[in-house]
Amino acid sequence: MLSFIGLGLYDERSITVEGQETLRAADRAFAEFYTSRLVGASVADLEAAHGVDIEVRDRAGVEQHPEPILDAAADEHVAFLTAGDTMISTTHVDLRLRAIERGIETEVIHGVTAQSAASSLTGLQNYRFGKATTLPFPYAHGGDDVPQSVIDTIEVNRERGLHTVVYLDIKVDGPRAPDGDHEEYMTADTAAGLLAEGWQDTLGVVVARAGSPDAVVAGDRLSALAARDFGGPLHLLVIPGDLHHVEADALAGLADTPADLLPE
Repeated sequence: MLSFIGLGLYDERSITVEGQETLRAADRAFAEFYTSRLVGASVADLEAAHGVDIEVRDRAGVEQHPEPILDAAADEHVAFLTAGDTMISTTHVDLRLRAIERGIETEVIHGVTAQSAASSLTGLQNYRFGKATTLPFPYAHGGDDVPQSVIDTIEVNRERGLHTVVYLDIKVDGPRAPDGDHEEYMTADTAAGLLAEGWQDTLGVVVARAGSPDAVVAGDRLSALAARDFGGPLHLLVIPGDLHHVEADALAGLADTPADLLPE
């Protein structure tokens, strides 16, 4: 049995009750934190809170060499843990399909996602979001600007009046990570600065540390957001499309968005 469990957004308490019960009942637990991670809890925190030992797998250990996970799940009940909701990444879909091909029973225990949290925190209506995109560090895609695919996604959504969630790059063992650290996170001000090259006066909405006690939501021109500090990770950026009057009121009240950027 292979149970895919989403851990939620922030710390060891963000998991659902169902997820917690399933994790504690499992014989073994594996996890990956290269697609995303819980910034409010370490692996040791998770182990202590839930009374389990967790083996963390890197990208190669999940995508290229998943045999230890699958072999264990063939004979035992195995929990596979990820931040957010477990099936958002195609990496995890592939692992589930591999398990099914081997005749291993699977189940999915969902967790809160960054995209649903972005809608909840900003007041932007969930059904008015279009295709999401990820903004990489410039060095990661071999350029010094915004990839055309990111620009195209935002422009197509805006033409249709839809909002865009822009996920921000995470690099495990990033070459520019701070000394002594192994992870690098793109911040919302960096992302806004990159996007402001083409959309200086365009409205953007920052969501920082969704699910944490000190979550931040802030709306302003991309050029203005680029000059602000939103604190520790994780961050994402929303580029709104057309705004319903309730959404405009929400951005004013929840994100302190300047009135001149909102429809009357």
